[in-house]
Amino acid sequence: MKRTSPFKKIRDDLRFISEDIFKNVWAVIDLAGISNDPACDLDPYITKSVNFDGAVRCVRMAKEAGVERYIYSSSCSVYGNGRSTDLDENSPLEPVSLYAKLKAQVEVELLQLQSENFSITILRNATIYGLSPRMRFDLVVNLMTLFAWKNRKIQVLGGGQQWRPLVHLEDVCQAFCLVLEAPSSLIREQIYNVGSKQQNYQVLTIANLIRDVVPYVDVELVPDDPDRRTYNVSFDKIVRDLGFKVTHSVSETAIEIKQNLDSGSLDPNEIRYYTLKFYKYLLDAEKTLHEVSYRGRIF
Repeated sequence: MKRTSPFKKIRDDLRFISEDIFKNVWAVIDLAGISNDPACDLDPYITKSVNFDGAVRCVRMAKEAGVERYIYSSSCSVYGNGRSTDLDENSPLEPVSLYAKLKAQVEVELLQLQSENFSITILRNATIYGLSPRMRFDLVVNLMTLFAWKNRKIQVLGGGQQWRPLVHLEDVCQAFCLVLEAPSSLIREQIYNVGSKQQNYQVLTIANLIRDVVPYVDVELVPDDPDRRTYNVSFDKIVRDLGFKVTHSVSETAIEIKQNLDSGSLDPNEIRYYTLKFYKYLLDAEKTLHEVSYRGRIF
């Protein structure tokens, strides 16, 4: 059955949001949270309150309000330091970062809330790339393309042998739509990796793909890398069950990002495009405002 309704934007915080917003809602897609491993490490207490406590609070309220279908945006980073290739949805989880550990913990809590009238689906997204309204220059393809364009150099840490599965932003949107449109009996209590086998790349290969489409770029290997994540992931299940198929490639997207940088429509100095830097700026600004304001006002 096709469901349509007027779009209503609500600006709120999932830690404090009211249960009322879930009333008369058929499905929820939970994309909320502090993203990016370094940003999550800024304040672990706040990160847990948002990414775990807030996420679990929202799904419980949605169930209580009568929502029928709940889709949670997780991450392939839950596989962490993967011990094999072709990691599927039943492979052991080895999360390394706080971000990934909380994602794994939320998954457990959500599946326990599954019931006959409340369908839970978890999508473990590969590392996303592509243009977006608030560009993310902290994701590997986007960041390497920026460095290639700006510095004519891409630095690859740890020898570049680490595996990263990649997926374009629009293909992730397609995956969520497929779950929304699928019969409940098919996607109920299911976990799907979102990406494609062809876009499982070692980091050095990603750098070389970008070097091939951004001219006059050097790839430099840096021996050490504090990030120990490496995961090569299987996406057979989402292809088999939902007919998922990617429509974008790393090379074409690197060209698209470069063209937007060349034209000036993408500002490489916009602080909002760098998650960690932006969050630090906001925290510092909040502290300053608190120190100089009186009764909640500057003047």
